[in-house]
Amino acid sequence: MKSKRSVFAPPWRDAANFVATFGGIGLLPGAPGTWGALAALPVGWAVLSAFGWPGVLAAAAAATVAGLWASRAVIRRTRQGDPPAVVIDEVAGQLLCLTAVEPRIWQFALAFGLFRVVDIAKPFPLSWLERKLGGGFGVMADDLMAGIYALAGTAAAVALIEEAAP
Repeated sequence: MKSKRSVFAPPWRDAANFVATFGGIGLLPGAPGTWGALAALPVGWAVLSAFGWPGVLAAAAAATVAGLWASRAVIRRTRQGDPPAVVIDEVAGQLLCLTAVEPRIWQFALAFGLFRVVDIAKPFPLSWLERKLGGGFGVMADDLMAGIYALAGTAAAVALIEEAAP
């Protein structure tokens, strides 16, 4: 059996690995989900600045469609339920959360922090979705739901902060 590293290296030689690891970001040491969510921020900033929240929503949808295909292929190849190197799900979820913000550093930091807290804590039904749905759909669904939860929290927090600001 191949090691996790050899299954994914080099990601640019396999389209599914490239997409699933978001160009290799998921192979960075430490916390791949955090790296994936961080990598989504400059993409989100660029798309938000150019096209507004509808563009970011379209980018999240594109990442979701690509992620469904790529994560399914990688799961089949690795025989792992949710390989840690697969971070396209975090990218899609983080982008979804960014539809609630403007291109301001503090709002992006808030959206990132809330998304990571929700993604790690996995409040109901996140862990249930991943466990019950399985496969590529399960991998993507829990992070998309985390993105929705974080979007709601981010939108509320931004509104409260903006209202309280002089």
